[in-house]
Amino acid sequence: MSYSFEDQLNQAMASLAEQQEKLAESTRRMQAMTAAATSKDRMVTAKVGPQGELLALSFHTTAYQSMAPAELSTVLKDVLNEAKARMGDQITAEMRGFEGVGDALRMGFTGEREDEDPFGADGGLDLEALLAPLTAMRPGADRTGKSHKQEEFNG
Repeated sequence: MSYSFEDQLNQAMASLAEQQEKLAESTRRMQAMTAAATSKDRMVTAKVGPQGELLALSFHTTAYQSMAPAELSTVLKDVLNEAKARMGDQITAEMRGFEGVGDALRMGFTGEREDEDPFGADGGLDLEALLAPLTAMRPGADRTGKSHKQEEFNG
């Protein structure tokens, strides 16, 4: 079944609008995300936001008071890094839902065909073939429609 250019454009725009809404909802979810990690000895918990910013640092014991500065620094560094890594995992998992969206939109609207027919058997629209006559008219274009470097004007 072949669709008109207008039908294909409308379908592509509807698909794009749907993906934009999904992306907006995903963005809202990600902005509300938090991740936390607790040290191995349960002394401290770090909570981070979606950009890895520290939201809270909670000490559950007073053990930190007797720790050497370097030891406390290592515990804090480790717990912060763990919380950030968990946030990264959450963001990655959320974004996996968008894998292949660009290709799906592109293939729904364009077709990769050898012929110069802008409407192919797969129902896709090859914009390059559709615009080939205009591309060929462009200054500096050769017979294949590919552009060469524009000559310098020394007026």
